[in-house]
Parts: sequence; structure tokens; C-alpha cells
Amino acid sequence: MTANPLTILRTYALKEPSALPSSILFRSTEKFYTIFDAYPKSIFHFLVLPRLTRGMWFKEGEVVNLKALLTTDKEKAKELLEGMKAEAVEVKKEIEQEMREKYGFRWDVWMGFHAVPSMVHLHLHVLSADLVSEKMKNKKHYNSFHPSRGFFLHIDDVLSWFEAEPSYFNRVGYSRHPSWLYSMARLDPKPREALLKHDLECFECYASFRNMPLLKEHLQEEWDKLEKKAPKRPPVSKRKAVEEARETLEVLELGDKGKEASSSKRAKTDEIDETA
Repeated sequence: MTANPLTILRTYALKEPSALPSSILFRSTEKFYTIFDAYPKSIFHFLVLPRLTRGMWFKEGEVVNLKALLTTDKEKAKELLEGMKAEAVEVKKEIEQEMREKYGFRWDVWMGFHAVPSMVHLHLHVLSADLVSEKMKNKKHYNSFHPSRGFFLHIDDVLSWFEAEPSYFNRVGYSRHPSWLYSMARLDPKPREALLKHDLECFECYASFRNMPLLKEHLQEEWDKLEKKAPKRPPVSKRKAVEEARETLEVLELGDKGKEASSSKRAKTDEIDETA
């Protein structure tokens, strides 16, 4: 029986890590799974989702989506979102490492939620800031990930809602609302979904386009320009291969002193790679 694509994330969240193939599961922790997005909208695209395990500290219905979570206890919601962000930051580090390995440089990574998600179960998108993908098919796809359109909610912006002054809610009439945080977020579907109908506009240079093929061609050109402007550094794997060959020669020529010198150089190189 084929799984329902709208609830597949919840199905994954209920499973043990061993039950998920490597083609789906990227990494796992006690509380979270990170999976490959089945229809990536950027060169790198992952989803972080809370696991549904026995004895979990939230109910399944509370993590249907962001809107549902924000109607629960404030501190509990904040704790979960901070945990998801921490996991996303680790995923970001791995993406950046792969960027350096494959392309020789790194670029931005976005982390955020869709205001009105199409799939059941809370999930945080972690994707590279390029939106270059054959899976980017239509205006709805593109506008849902546009970083400043308003449908894609950056995790730091969502967390900032928790720090709003109580007077704000009194001023706008939300103090009597049973879910003040939801009101703050304004996650009503109709106005948010209207954002998906906006004209196509490049998130980088704000140029307008009348259709998706033209926009996709432009996004590819923007990515190509970014790649050309990046420092001309060989991929990490190639640099390490060259360094290891040099180290071998030094050891053969200098003996123990060569080993010490090679170890020192390798340590410095690793430090540089971490900051590249």
C-alpha cells in the first residue's frame, strides 16, 4: 500500500532510525530526524522534524505544524523550536563542508518554516540559498521559499516572537486570545497563501520575470556568477590529497622531524578549512 504523501513525514517520525533507509534519513538524534527533501528546491535541501517517540514531552497533535505548536504552552513550544534550530545548525555545518568539498567554496544556507505547510508534521527546511533545482516547477514553489516574501519564516524570526513585550499583545487586542503566540505569528492561511501568487521576482537582484522558465534561467545565471566570483580554491578533497603526498615526501626525506612538521601543517590547514 502506497503511503499518503501528505502524512509521510509523520510516518517517518514514528519509526526507529533503523527502519529508515539511507536514501531518506540523513542523520538522527534522540529527539530529531533530518531527512533529504524528496523534491529539493535548492542544490542542498533537508528537513528537520521532531521524532514521535514513546514518552515524548508533547502530543502528536501539537506538532502537526507551526500553527498548532504555537497554540500550546509557550515555554514548551520555544524549547522545541530551539532544539530544531540547534539540529539545523549542525546540518548547516555538514552542508557547508559538502559545499567546500564539491564546489571549493560555501554560500548561504536558509533555515525556516512554511507559514502554511502542505504536509502534516512540523518540519524545518534547511536549504542552500540558490533555489537552483529541476524540482522548482512553478510560481507557488518559488514564492514559498523566497526569503523575503513572507511565506518562508526564518527560524530566528519565529524565535523572536517569544521575546515580544507583553504590552504588544494588549495594544493590539491579543491579550484575551487563548493562543497569543499564534496571533502574533498571524498564520491565518488565506493572507499567507495569497503571498504565493505574487509576481516572480529574483530574490537576489529583484528583477521581475513573466514566467518560470525565464526565472529559472536567470537563477542559474546568478548561481554561475556566484561560482565564478568565489575564491578559486580547489575542493577540500583535492587539497588534502596534495597535502598528504607532500607529507609523505617530507617524512621520507626528514624522518621523525618530517612527521612533526607535517602534523603541524595539517593542524593549521584544518583550522583554515573550518573558517573557509
